[in-house]
Amino acid sequence: MHGIPYWIVYSIGFAAQFFFAGRTIFQWLDSESKQKVTSPSAYWGLSVIAAWLMFVYGVLRDDFSIILGQFISYFVYLWNLDAKGVWKKLSILLKALLLATPAVALVLLLHDAGNFVRNMFHNENIPLWLVIFGSAGQIIFTLRFVYQWAYSRRRHESMLPRGFWIISLIGSGVIVAYGIFRKDPVLILGQSFGFVAYVRNLMIGFKKKSEERV
Repeated sequence: MHGIPYWIVYSIGFAAQFFFAGRTIFQWLDSESKQKVTSPSAYWGLSVIAAWLMFVYGVLRDDFSIILGQFISYFVYLWNLDAKGVWKKLSILLKALLLATPAVALVLLLHDAGNFVRNMFHNENIPLWLVIFGSAGQIIFTLRFVYQWAYSRRRHESMLPRGFWIISLIGSGVIVAYGIFRKDPVLILGQSFGFVAYVRNLMIGFKKKSEERV
């Protein structure tokens, strides 16, 4: 781990997960208080912080998959900050740091890409079908932000539409199932918490839609 103590490296990883959980809690509470599904600036700000920490964690762990997993959604987070008017308020130095981080992390980890592919598809401990199944869940989970970006861009406004939560539920369900097969409590607990928030946002959205029709 580049000579850095394990506890520091893992602390960075857990801190990233803390911010990911924090964004979900904040968005959920904000939606509950306003009785409509919201897309608060804090949700995207916490997402950027969490993803940035995950880039650092991935580099320190020499884990190409972690870097790859964050790459697409990271720029969606930045787009939403821009749509919220937050991006233009940041200093030039901070903007440069945020934009450069994923590229630098990817370059540093490219030497690990070969090992990643070998471990991904030739892992004796995990059958190929399970690898494909788990990867599908991660891909679906990432594509929810691509959908959110496309939806919001058409409306020129940062939004968290119903489809975002439906895709989140599907991806989360696949990941939970994968975690059960792998007997991984971290995946099961982490996704189960988000599962509740996704369902609640759908309920709030449906309720708001019904009220508008009435």
